[in-house]
Amino acid sequence: MDVHIKQVTRRGELKKFIYLPARIHRHHAKWVPPLYADERRFFNPRKNRAFSYCDATLALAYRGPRLAGRVMGIINRRYNEIRGERNARFGCFDCFEDEEVAHALLDYVEGWARGRGMDKVVGPLGFTEQDPEGFLVEGFEHEPTIATYYNFEYILRFLESEGYTKEMDYVVYKVNFGDELPAFYQRIHDRVLARGNYTLAEFKKRKELKRYILPILGLMNETFRDLYGYAALDEAEMETLAKQYLPVIDPRFVKAVAKDGRVIAFVVGIPDISEGMRRAKGRLFPFGIIAIMRAAKKTKQLDLLVGGIKQEYRGKGLDVLLGTAILRSARSAGFTHMDSHHEMETNVNVRAEMERLGGELYKRYRIFQKKL
Repeated sequence: MDVHIKQVTRRGELKKFIYLPARIHRHHAKWVPPLYADERRFFNPRKNRAFSYCDATLALAYRGPRLAGRVMGIINRRYNEIRGERNARFGCFDCFEDEEVAHALLDYVEGWARGRGMDKVVGPLGFTEQDPEGFLVEGFEHEPTIATYYNFEYILRFLESEGYTKEMDYVVYKVNFGDELPAFYQRIHDRVLARGNYTLAEFKKRKELKRYILPILGLMNETFRDLYGYAALDEAEMETLAKQYLPVIDPRFVKAVAKDGRVIAFVVGIPDISEGMRRAKGRLFPFGIIAIMRAAKKTKQLDLLVGGIKQEYRGKGLDVLLGTAILRSARSAGFTHMDSHHEMETNVNVRAEMERLGGELYKRYRIFQKKL
């Protein structure tokens, strides 16, 4: 049976696009489904502001009458203009183990990008850095975390057979918590607080955290602007992100450093909820939210989501100040270890910090590229 591609243009086709991965990964033990309410918002141009500055296309692949794969093509015009690039992105690339289907999907995205004057295709990437990015290439035996891909290994083979090569890697560390903080950490922590005139902000309730969310997101914009793939958020996007994440963030694992009333550094972590997400099967109601909350209470793993330090305050020990605070909170809450989330392999400063804490590099994700 022949393979053919159908561009998604109707609501019913979008529904198939959203729910297809659950069929592909039905027997994939470690795969974590997304929340389908979030997926519907993500693909809705009226609710996802990224569509205002990005071109996008969705496509489904069929093997005869059978749905067999999907892909998304993205051109982030704002990012390309700032960076002086002509790159398209592929994302949401998933299929059964069928190389012809993979070829047809990638060929579709490449043709779409070429027709819009692009020079290269990179991915997997989404609209912004808040979307999943990079396929897992090492560490398949370990649990995934939310906001990351958990792909079959054959996807890597398919990409390489189509001429895709490494663009860059992200590394992930596992940091085990000891009974006490490292002595050098405590010394640096005390010295920074004594000499720097900094204020460490810690939180017990979400209402205490609320006024810090937008300053934190604003600082994220500032500190991440030169990172690979990062597309700066406008004010409306930051407000939407704040509303989306504030209800699910545990305030105990958000730390901020202020000087003269301004937020100059921050870190955000969340309890690992991957098992709860599996049990929820992509739905919060009626019982999914209970499964997720139970998983958050039972897990022994804290997942770092994001962190940043204002440029002029780097190298002054604020990373240790934040690290000490979040490690103490995690240990007092019963966590035994931490997942560092994505770190660019070239970010030697952050990698050195993880290794000073005894971190073990245990997962690696890759962005692929192909010149058109």
